[in-house]
Amino acid sequence: MFSKFFTRPVLYVLGWISFILGLIGAFLPVLPTTPFMILAAYLFSKSSKKMHSLLTSMPYFGDAIIDWENNRVIRPKAKKMAVTVLWIVMGISIVTTKLAIGLKIMLACIGVAVTIFILTRKSYAENSNITNPSLKHK
Repeated sequence: MFSKFFTRPVLYVLGWISFILGLIGAFLPVLPTTPFMILAAYLFSKSSKKMHSLLTSMPYFGDAIIDWENNRVIRPKAKKMAVTVLWIVMGISIVTTKLAIGLKIMLACIGVAVTIFILTRKSYAENSNITNPSLKHK
């Protein structure tokens, strides 16, 4: 077993790596932002309460992270963007690369699995009293 002394620094470094990848993904359409930010939030929640708090208070990522942590919710706009970018990148990779057909099939299967996962997550918190979904996350 790893001691807390060893695991906290490792989780902290992994949190920063995930955070940086998420920031890069905000500017590069090929790299997803939200999953890396959610992973960073999880890693920071185990290693640095200060960084976790900072991350969840960020204007662009904070609400999505809190939605996921509290309710396992992915908002419809994020779902649409994630699936669209996923299939654009997957399509380009499958069509333009000289990978073996088996690898292309495997890549397509991974894309289908990720799409199913994203689309089967809740879009809104069930416990909200608000009737207008657009106001749930204000």
